[in-house]
Amino acid sequence: MSAEAQQTQQSTNNKKKRKGALIILAVVFAVIGIAWLVYWFMVLRHFQETDDAYVAGNQVQVMAQVSGSVNKVWFDNTDRVRKGDVLVTLDKTDAEQAFEKAQTALATSVRQTHQLIINGKQYQATIELQKTALAQAQADLKRREPLGAANLIGREDLQHARDAVATAQAQLDVAVQQYNANQAAILNTSLENQPAVKQNAAEVRDAWLALQRTEIVSPVDGFVAQRSVQVGSQIATTTPLLAVVPEKNLWVDANFKETQLADVRIGQPATVTSDIYGDDVVYHGKVVGLDMGTGSAFSLLPAQNATGNWIKVVQRLPVRIELNADEVARHPLRIGLSTLVNIDTTHKDGSVLATSVRSKPAYESSALALDLAPVNRLIADIIHANAG
Repeated sequence: MSAEAQQTQQSTNNKKKRKGALIILAVVFAVIGIAWLVYWFMVLRHFQETDDAYVAGNQVQVMAQVSGSVNKVWFDNTDRVRKGDVLVTLDKTDAEQAFEKAQTALATSVRQTHQLIINGKQYQATIELQKTALAQAQADLKRREPLGAANLIGREDLQHARDAVATAQAQLDVAVQQYNANQAAILNTSLENQPAVKQNAAEVRDAWLALQRTEIVSPVDGFVAQRSVQVGSQIATTTPLLAVVPEKNLWVDANFKETQLADVRIGQPATVTSDIYGDDVVYHGKVVGLDMGTGSAFSLLPAQNATGNWIKVVQRLPVRIELNADEVARHPLRIGLSTLVNIDTTHKDGSVLATSVRSKPAYESSALALDLAPVNRLIADIIHANAG
């Protein structure tokens, strides 16, 4: 075979090999495409994913319940605090003075009210005395009237006897009215239940509460953030001092496009990966609710699409994802961290909006409640000591 013939045959063989390779490659790509389509139809089409998702949580703003000057700041940013820990202390001088004045006012009120009760007994004695004087005057008049009829005494003496009866009756009426006025002030009520005493007792409690509230405590467990309070600052009851961020009860706000939400239901499972840990840590959670408005609807200046030129923009709706508490405890998150959320929408038997109403508070704290037993004992001691 000549060299030219061999070259032609080799070229033909190479074309056949390339054609076979291309056919095989096309078949492989076709199989991969079909497999991907099947996988998408069976699995992927039931998942909705977004990376416009961020960790959210409670930021408990701490403010004073009374005004005053700051003399101690016990914690700083990133410090851990427990519920009930004292965060900030205010100068107590004014509160202690007010508390002392309230105690003095209560003692004075008790003594004055006790004097009214004693006056009631005095007025009763005066009434009895005036009754005796009236009886004597009436007896004198009764003896003088026959003598006057017989002209045995002068008409002037008889008139004096009659005037004495009228005077005694008037003095008795005055004594009775004084007793009634005194009774109207006390109304047979026990000393500790007298209105003036109860009012001053309430003022003692208010002053005691104000004194206790010069120590500003943390309402929850968590970490201090956004501390703005400084020693020496004069603060009011509306002044934000710092925030306490609980490390528990964190969630993710996933902002899905409105075109992705047709099959999203409450209760559907979700997976969350955060940028801080990467794909090595996967959090598991579930959908607990869809917000009632888009971000633009709740913005400070919402869009006015009814005016001017209008361009349609696909909106995003926040979907709240509740995270597994144990997984968050093992790998703590921070508010504002970026995440990737994937929701499995296979099962659509859940509701779009919540159907149940909470029967218990979503959040509560007893850290700010104060036991009034100590001040109540103090009030009882003050009343007892000044009751005579």
